[in-house]
Amino acid sequence: MANETFVEKYLNFSRVNPESMKQAAIDTLFMTIVAMIFVIIIGFLLGLLLYSLSRNKSPYAKVCYSILSVVSNIFRSIPYIVLIILLMDFSRKLVGTGIGATAAIPSLIVSAAPFYARLVEIAFREVDSGVLEAADAMGASRIQKIFKVLIPESTPALLSGVTLTTITMIGFTAMAGIIGGGGLGGLAYQEGFSRNNNTVTLIATVLILVIVFIIQFVGDQLVKRSDKR
Repeated sequence: MANETFVEKYLNFSRVNPESMKQAAIDTLFMTIVAMIFVIIIGFLLGLLLYSLSRNKSPYAKVCYSILSVVSNIFRSIPYIVLIILLMDFSRKLVGTGIGATAAIPSLIVSAAPFYARLVEIAFREVDSGVLEAADAMGASRIQKIFKVLIPESTPALLSGVTLTTITMIGFTAMAGIIGGGGLGGLAYQEGFSRNNNTVTLIATVLILVIVFIIQFVGDQLVKRSDKR
């Protein structure tokens, strides 16, 4: 009887709509990929700015660093479920809708970009100061130091940061689904929890885990290949 109850609750595939599950998975991937493109660009530039300001000894740079650091910490500290509600009107005006996968993208970017920026800053800080001093001694310009020293030396850490941020993004997309963001999280809540369809919730959870495991595996392989040590 216990086995029948489990099957009825969690393995009753007749209550699963394959098309809805497929579309939810596509929406999750769409939100993640599009948001991560912007997160990587914005986060990298913001992290580079934080790193540059932290190394600048002028009072003006210290003030700018403190302000930027506080703003970054504020957005990193706001729970995503709260942030998406706060930015709902902004997202509606920006993309023309307040529901669906597209509507969740602005809040995903705002939430994850400061997080990745900190990882970029940390990655740059871990670059051996001796390498930077050698670049200075050879007369390298600031742009040359960035593209020929900072980025190559910190590539494994930067890729690791992208992997971590992407996995975090998957969790954010699941939370976005609760308030109309779509994706596997939305399907698990609307079709699974709200309609007491545990099979949908279970399958959606498994698919999210599969996506996370794939991202982690690919990220780990890229980090290993880029690590010259």
